[in-house]
Order: sequence, then structure tokens, then C-alpha cells
Amino acid sequence: MSPSPVHDQTPADPKAHTLLPGGRWRYAVPAAAALLLLGAAVLSRGSEPAASAEGPNLPVVALVQPGRAPAREVVVLPAGVRAVQDTPIYARTSGYLKRWTVDLGARVKAGQLLAEIDTPEVDESLRQARAALQRAEADAELARVTAARWQELARTHAVASQDVDQKQADLHVKLAVLEGARAEVARLGELESFKRVTAPFAGVITARRVDVGALVSAGSSGGVTELFHLTQDHALRVSADVPQAYAALARVGQAAELDLGPGGGKPLAVHISRRAEAMDPATRTLHVELDVDNAQGRVLPGASAQLRFDFQDPSPALTLPVTALLYRPTGPAVAVVDAGHRATLVPVVLGRNDGRRVQVLQGLGGGEHIALDPPDALASGDRVRVAAAAQER
Repeated sequence: MSPSPVHDQTPADPKAHTLLPGGRWRYAVPAAAALLLLGAAVLSRGSEPAASAEGPNLPVVALVQPGRAPAREVVVLPAGVRAVQDTPIYARTSGYLKRWTVDLGARVKAGQLLAEIDTPEVDESLRQARAALQRAEADAELARVTAARWQELARTHAVASQDVDQKQADLHVKLAVLEGARAEVARLGELESFKRVTAPFAGVITARRVDVGALVSAGSSGGVTELFHLTQDHALRVSADVPQAYAALARVGQAAELDLGPGGGKPLAVHISRRAEAMDPATRTLHVELDVDNAQGRVLPGASAQLRFDFQDPSPALTLPVTALLYRPTGPAVAVVDAGHRATLVPVVLGRNDGRRVQVLQGLGGGEHIALDPPDALASGDRVRVAAAAQER
């Protein structure tokens, strides 16, 4: 009987060890570790707040708090200078210029003779009117005597009462004609006196527009030539138009400086003397006038100048950057952001706007946090992300 074969327990291939149960753990442990790390990452991302998940979709704004407008504000406005009295002088009667006695730049007194006009037609009409007056006086005297005689005859019943009444009526007619003749003589006499052209007030001649022999006509329209231009330059009037935003500050008595520009010397101190008390509906400005004493003749009428106002506002308004404004169909508004970063649209009433900042007259109290550059689609109740801490600007 042959012996049983002996089986060798030593494996022929070394890789056969990986099939053993102990060899499987060599690859299972790293795989389990990778699965645990992946699960932790998923759990970590799932545990973030919901707000941060939506954070990237919220509008980002910076915040600002309202400031105060300066109590003192300097405003420079263009102004015009004119004389208190500036009058064109026309002829009051028609004729030919006989002579003139003053020329450009002459200073005259009130009532001084400026020119004489030769009026032959008026002179002839006046002579005729005086002759008619003499005849009317004679007719009236005869009618008066006749009426008196007929009154005496009526007492003796020598004439009829009808005839007496006719003589009395004739007397009244003659007296009326006499009054008309006297009025015509007075009218023509007054017209003839206008051949002497005199100054209505003291001033300076700023224009002479006619020469000797020129035909002049009475009146001031229809192409009638102006004889002289007379200006009273010892007192001047400066006028300016104040924008509506400053109208409340431009009160009577408000001080200003009148700057005449290069060569005009030191600015003159002036005050508002009167104001229109009504806005110009076309320009939305308030017309103001300031009186200037020009006894030294330093300022020329008709010059252009600048008025420098130093306005003092007793109650300065709140101001905001213009970039904080939202414009809605109901008017301007701002976005007030609360501690929870929610926006509320608040309507505001605006004042002066210098292009950078605008006054807020109504709507804010002064301590709010206002969003800068808010998106146009922003509505009340929307949440925002704050990019910068609230600050005064």
C-alpha cells in the first residue's frame, strides 16, 4: 500500500495573502475614512444659516446720516445798475429845432432850458384864437346890454315876454362862445410855451439826438424822435433776481456787497430796499432792489455788477447727498435702514440743491440711517446688506 501524498501548506504565490481575511482591512480602512470626511463636509454646509444662503442676492448699500446745512451761505448774483430817474425828453409841440443849449454829458438843473423849437403854425393859430376871443367878448357884451334893455322894457309891458326870453337865451349862447374862445387861447398859449424844452429834474444829459433845423413832432410814439435823454445819477438803483430757494432769506434790510468788477474799486456796502413780494412765474425768482448813494459819481448808470449776499439761516435744514434720493411717482423719497437691515421708503420734501447735497425740509428727524445709491427697485420691507458703517457726511 502506497503512502498518502503529503500536501505542502506553503503558498506558491506571495499575493495569495491578499485573499486572507486579514488582508482585506488593508484597503477598507482608507475608504471608510474618505467617506467620513465627505459626510462631515456635507453636514457642515447644510448647517449654515439660511440668511447667508440668500446673502449674495441682497442689494449692497452704504449708510449715511443726515447732516445740517451751514448757517451761513454766500450767494453771488448778477445785477443791473440804473438811475432812480432816467427819462427820455420829447417835444410837446411840433416845429423845427431852433437851437439847443446843452450837449452830451452836461449837468443841468431842474427847469433849465435845453432847446427851443420854432413853431410858426402854432404861433399863427394862437393869433387867430386871440382875434376870435376879442370878437366873442364883443358879441357877449352886446348880448348882455341887449338883454338888460329888454328886461327894462318888459317891466313897462312894452315888449312881449317871448322876446325877452329870446334875448336872454342869446346872451347865454354868446357867453358860452366866449368861454370856448378863452379855452382855445389858453390851449394854444400852453402849446406855444412848449417851444421851450426844459429839464424836468436835475441830472446829466446822456444823449442828444437832434440838431438845429430838424423837424420835430409832438408826442413820444409813432416814430417821433427823442430830443434828449436825462439821467439822475446821484442816486442809483441796483436790481437782482434771487432764486426761489433763497427768497425767504432775501428780506428788506439784508446786507450785500456791490462788486463793480475790474477797475470798479472796493465793493460797496448796500442793503435790500424793497422786494417784489411775489415770485416771477416764468423764472421762479424774486426781484429785489437796492438803493445806492452815488453822490461821488463812482458808479455809472447802466453798468453790470455782481451782488454778494451773506445769508444767515437761523434754522438750518437737514441735508443729504443727492445720491440718497429715490424718485417715485408720488415724489422724492429716501430709504431708511433699521437695525435689522430692512429698508423703509420715507417721502421727503426737498429744499436747496447745490448738485452735491440737497436740503430735506420735511420727512426726517435727523438720526436715521439712510441708504446711499439705493437700487431703483428697492421697496419698503426689503432687506439689504450694509457695506459700510453708518457715518455723518
